[in-house]
Amino acid sequence: MLDLDSGKAHRSVNVLVLITLSVLGALIALAAELPYGGWIQIPLLSTLWWRLSLLKDCSLKQYFFSSLTFGIGYFVAGLWWLYISLHDVGGMNFLLSCMAVFLLSTYVAFYFSIACISIRLFKSSYVSGLLLASSWVLGEYLREEIFTGFPWMGFAETQVNGPFASIAPFFGGLACTFLVIWTSWEIFHLKQRFKISVISIAAVLTISQLAGFISFTKPFGEPISIRLIQGNFEQSLKFNPLEINQQIDFYANEIKRQKADLVIIPETAFPWPQNNLPVSLMNYLQNFSNSSSSNLLLGLIGEVRTDKGMQYTNRATGLSPNTAPYHYDKSHLVPFGEFIPLGSRWFVQAFNVPMSDFARGSLKQEPFEIARKNQSAIHAAITICYEDVFGGELASRIQNSEAPVNLLINMTNLAWFGQSQAPTQQLRLSQMRSLETGLPALRATNTGITAVLGADGKILDALPEFTQASLSAQLQPYAGKTPYVIWGNLPILSISCLLLIWGLIRHRRF
Repeated sequence: MLDLDSGKAHRSVNVLVLITLSVLGALIALAAELPYGGWIQIPLLSTLWWRLSLLKDCSLKQYFFSSLTFGIGYFVAGLWWLYISLHDVGGMNFLLSCMAVFLLSTYVAFYFSIACISIRLFKSSYVSGLLLASSWVLGEYLREEIFTGFPWMGFAETQVNGPFASIAPFFGGLACTFLVIWTSWEIFHLKQRFKISVISIAAVLTISQLAGFISFTKPFGEPISIRLIQGNFEQSLKFNPLEINQQIDFYANEIKRQKADLVIIPETAFPWPQNNLPVSLMNYLQNFSNSSSSNLLLGLIGEVRTDKGMQYTNRATGLSPNTAPYHYDKSHLVPFGEFIPLGSRWFVQAFNVPMSDFARGSLKQEPFEIARKNQSAIHAAITICYEDVFGGELASRIQNSEAPVNLLINMTNLAWFGQSQAPTQQLRLSQMRSLETGLPALRATNTGITAVLGADGKILDALPEFTQASLSAQLQPYAGKTPYVIWGNLPILSISCLLLIWGLIRHRRF
């Protein structure tokens, strides 16, 4: 019997078990960065179920903390780049930076542990995998909702390189997560019920692949010419008064260099409040838009009046020919980086983040209208940086928009995180959003990865990271709505809840 409190021999064994689980978590996180990461993670998860199965004689508390160790290893390996923003860029104390990353990893790992507890709570049977997958889906959904949400590093986005990507337009990323967990559980049980598991896995994989031939959106109008400008300015210079004019001049000159139907610069590319920008600059850009028939989308700092007085916003301003400016203010803000949670001002003051208390934009902002000569206008749903983590929110915005949405635009600045896997992680998130909505996407970033994505989430073109360059391409807008846009997470959450209720009734009966 495994007992964490009895004897040195047992304690040393248990330390080894915990180390093994944390290393396994790190390996699964790192596997996401491999070319077929979505496939590789599934058998690795099967190894997790095998390792946890060896702890069947320990207490529920010990089982919980063992699975928590796995989650901590997973998230520390996947979120270590937060240390760069806190310590290297923000100047926070080394130990406090490390502790912040560890505590956040522990918090999000908590949801993994709660899901794993279902293995112990329900009697083992042929439906155990369905109940575990349902628990995992609910845990991921709660992770997206509680305390403003932090659903980063889920198993859904890795499925852009995995077997279940084509399920996303039907039921979203959470459904992909459900199938990843269920499949890994069935692989773990191949020895006990080989025929049933093999047939079940083969059937699900076949249906998933066939689903990829179904399309809910279709090309709309003619392709548009686009330019995505990547400035590659270091974060330490972004808010340096001596460097701001250089950044503004670079983007203004680069915009003028070549016209296009749509020209986009990154999040806070103009790192200065809009009302304080030179009037001549905005007039210059509006005149260029008028004369060239180019639509411009600019990342800058907005200002709005709130109950607290005038507050800054993280804003995208659109300039279209002979039209009043369009504004989109970021709605889903980053805790500590863009707003200060109650009682945590001391933490924000421990590192240097200018303008870290933004006002929140409305959830009901209309898309950006892109004017075209002699053709119908197209409309783009905008997200700024972190917002493209929240697939349900984006789907709801598209569904409730008065104007039909034809493409997605994400403007971001990941210079905060240096040379890490953060840019590739967010690229996969954008790919998943394209899959869920059936719409192409544009990513305009400061340091990378600036990219053009197809309606199927595939990368059509991209710029190398950490280069100052401009990406010119043609993009085909799409029209229509996927089932996920219409229904959101309701179907997969309903299925998961019904399965868990059935599991509880069955558990009590037997």
